[in-house]
Amino acid sequence: MRDPSGRLLRLLSLLQTPRDWTGAELADRLGVTGRTVRRDIDRLRTLGYPVRAVHGSTGGYRLTAGTAMPPLLLDDDEATAIAIGLRTAGAVTGIEDASQRALAKLEQVLPKRLRHRVTALAQAAVPLPPHADAPPAADPAVLALLAAACVAGENVRFAYTAADGTETRRHAQPHRLVTAARRWYLVAHDEDRADWRTFRADRITGPQRTGVRAPARALPGGADATSWAMDTLAGGSGTIRARLLLHAPAEEAARHVTAWHGVLEPVDERTCRLHTRSDSMRYLARRIALLDVDYTLLDPPELAAHLTAIADRAARAARPFTGPPPR
Repeated sequence: MRDPSGRLLRLLSLLQTPRDWTGAELADRLGVTGRTVRRDIDRLRTLGYPVRAVHGSTGGYRLTAGTAMPPLLLDDDEATAIAIGLRTAGAVTGIEDASQRALAKLEQVLPKRLRHRVTALAQAAVPLPPHADAPPAADPAVLALLAAACVAGENVRFAYTAADGTETRRHAQPHRLVTAARRWYLVAHDEDRADWRTFRADRITGPQRTGVRAPARALPGGADATSWAMDTLAGGSGTIRARLLLHAPAEEAARHVTAWHGVLEPVDERTCRLHTRSDSMRYLARRIALLDVDYTLLDPPELAAHLTAIADRAARAARPFTGPPPR
């Protein structure tokens, strides 16, 4: 490859792959000598790219993390995915301005063919205004600290505010962060209560790493963090509990009821019970109304009014329209 600039970009693209490259491999890919590869590596270093070299029979070159952020090489799909992600960022508070600045910089250097894709998305996609029941976004600093503690296996202490406003101090061993329905959750082992808990990240304040590391724990039953969190949130999160009698066997109901709806309990050959919770009576009624199986509300009785309101609204919407013709 005779073009030095094109060769340098090709070399940088190879080094960004997660593996070590020997000098001979790079020389073969670029069609140059080993001496030219070493000279190009030095040029990348002067431009701010931290290229690590490991000597020996198993050594090679690899691009590593440095103290500054050098330019990145992205393919078409990667650049488009980042642009879409920046436009739709919203589950973390305080990063809206940073997202817009990063998007502006990215769009400025996008090739024309990719800029059309991103522009089309911006013109066609209309964001909905925040709903009254929209969940609060998580603090990026809290998420970063919890994520680091998860990776390091380090215990944390933090204040936690329950749905009823009660604040408690917690000492926990973080396991994983899970995001669902625009909320972030921390799956952790509560050291003081000697049990597993799922904490909403937006209710965690003042987290501190303790410096104490403990052997990693496995979730009960070998569950993964995502399924554990979903089961916990459906069956055990929220102050408002509801029980429904589903008019279908548990095996059949399980095909229509997900962990998001709640937890099933077999009753007999023809029925089963659904246990579910939420922080909002209105949201709980909406969730139940989406069930694709016949049911009877067992408790709480206050939920009946919300379900009736949903049913009445749907019935009115299904009636033939007899008013003046729309303009």
